[in-house]
Amino acid sequence: MLDAMSLDQLRTFIAAADEGSFSAAGRKLRRAQSVVSTTLANLEQQVGFALFERTGRYPRLTEAGAALLEQARAAVDGMNAFKAKARTLAEGLEPELAVAVDVMFPIAKLTAAVQAFQQQFPATPLRLYVEALGAVVQPLLDGNCRVAIIGSLPEIPAGCASEFLLSVAAVAVVAPCHPLAVLTGPIPHQQAGQHVQLVLSDRSTLTAGRNFGVMSTRTWRLADLGAKHAFLKAGLGWGYMPSHMVEDDLRSGKLVRIEVELHARLGPGFSMHAIHMKDHPPGPAGRWFVNHLKQD
Repeated sequence: MLDAMSLDQLRTFIAAADEGSFSAAGRKLRRAQSVVSTTLANLEQQVGFALFERTGRYPRLTEAGAALLEQARAAVDGMNAFKAKARTLAEGLEPELAVAVDVMFPIAKLTAAVQAFQQQFPATPLRLYVEALGAVVQPLLDGNCRVAIIGSLPEIPAGCASEFLLSVAAVAVVAPCHPLAVLTGPIPHQQAGQHVQLVLSDRSTLTAGRNFGVMSTRTWRLADLGAKHAFLKAGLGWGYMPSHMVEDDLRSGKLVRIEVELHARLGPGFSMHAIHMKDHPPGPAGRWFVNHLKQD
């Protein structure tokens, strides 16, 4: 009986457990609830015990079902990885490589990687999107790029595989003429929140209604990191910047570092990851590019 078990049954089992009901699993899988119920009943008959307790309003995993869930995930992930690898090998070298890169990624390292890529793969066009927050991920989800380098968006989207690249330090800064510049020690976030905070805006809708690192009720949202940098130096507000972008300004006194209480505890910064869709990993050129971004 167990030899007849299929990946489709396991995917249905996982969907029912994750969604909390057979009807919700059916919507996710685009199947009728009756098909989901029948598929799970057949799977339970094959394994020899109940996977769900059906006495309440919503089905709940039995103890045995919970014990099998992670094994089911591993089996499905393994098959997805097998198919993705086979697809990559069949495709060979990509005819074009499109990569979305977080604006917080160190520009010198990105520039060096692009130059090296053009020498290594002269016949493979490289197309770059440089964005922030959800706009880095959107081209990947839309199928317009193969790899996304994320950092300002702290979450890995569902269906994506992630690979750590490097950490980018961040620092809160203001112009020396700004009222916050004369304060010493950690600044209470309530006090910092009384001043305009310059933050990056998201060109996508993925983070609509959400804020990351925003503590002021007075915010100016800028889609361009260069504009944010210029506004900071002009004394129009305070905000966080990647340390590598403001090193010269801090040395010359054009900007002053401040410590904001909330983030002094959290330690501001960005963890950069290369992500791709699990079922569509990068080919040889994309893999080479990601590996090069890791190099010191």
